Amino acid sequence: MDIRSTFAAQGYAATRPATAPKPENSEQAGQSAFGKAAASFAETLQQGEEVAQAAMSGKADSQSLVQALAQTELAVETAVTVRDKVVEAYQEILRMPV
Repeated sequence: MDIRSTFAAQGYAATRPATAPKPENSEQAGQSAFGKAAASFAETLQQGEEVAQAAMSGKADSQSLVQALAQTELAVETAVTVRDKVVEAYQEILRMPV
């Protein structure tokens, strides 16, 4: 084993705690606004699937199914809009002169 790689590994291990991210607060430690939005999006889709399955088995009425589908559609449209804005910003950055 090379001694230089051992020293490099030890140096990396020593500095690793200093570069670790610090939690923002105890409630939502390590979860950014984007993470919260993604979790909310996934939860909305999950609820829509559950209501759709319940409607197919006759355990949910049609009004709750339509409401769940409308919420899911709104969530997907919002996600697509955000994605389009991110792609647009990325393309704008690519067009910037270096």
